[in-house]
Amino acid sequence: MLKFEHVTKVYGGKKALNDLTLSFLPGHVYALVGPNGSGKSTMMKVAAGLVKPNSGSATYQEMPIGVESKKHIAYMCTEPFYYDYMKIQDVKQFYADFFADFDKERFDSLLQFMQLTLDMKVRSLSSGMAAKLKIAATLARNADICMLDEPLNGIDLVGRDQIIQSILRAANPNATILISSHLFDELEPIVDHIVMMANGSLILEGKLEEIRTRYGKSISDLYREYFSGTAASPLFPNNTNQPTV
Repeated sequence: MLKFEHVTKVYGGKKALNDLTLSFLPGHVYALVGPNGSGKSTMMKVAAGLVKPNSGSATYQEMPIGVESKKHIAYMCTEPFYYDYMKIQDVKQFYADFFADFDKERFDSLLQFMQLTLDMKVRSLSSGMAAKLKIAATLARNADICMLDEPLNGIDLVGRDQIIQSILRAANPNATILISSHLFDELEPIVDHIVMMANGSLILEGKLEEIRTRYGKSISDLYREYFSGTAASPLFPNNTNQPTV
């Protein structure tokens, strides 16, 4: 289990995470939704051990996030992290050297599905192809927790379908998968839990079907209702949010 307890992270006086308490269970796929600045990326970076909270605790299997937890948590950030001189073959070897759980055969299979080849140079890849490469490398790890930050960004409609199918093909049924995206409608078929955030705080969380049934609305409608900047909704009576999307 990945758990956050009263986690706060401050950058330059602004709270990127604000007293966040949340748990992620094995065997589920979570959609993290919210506008830019809502805290989704910061939360993932805390879980990946790249950012330390100012207060509170983040744990994996009841141990503090650190060197040991990194062996079990795969994280794909939004920023590029390969050297331009590399070929995809070099990326494959890089991951194999650094991660004991990296599955070379799964990586090759994902490359083939995404129409990438080992001899391609990183610097020659389009933004969409580079995004597919990052996703393939991340999904090729046999990690207990897999976190994908905005995996659909910069990818066309056909490519998005490939990404979604790749997640389905590569996902370990016992793993915990976290996917952040503004494009929730396209993730909806593969996720079973929703986590909605705003201004570093948790707004809405739970099983997808239970939330739909409880409110009688789609997650997209709930999202628009909260972030529309209109008067407070009966569903969100304390909403003081301003338009950010």
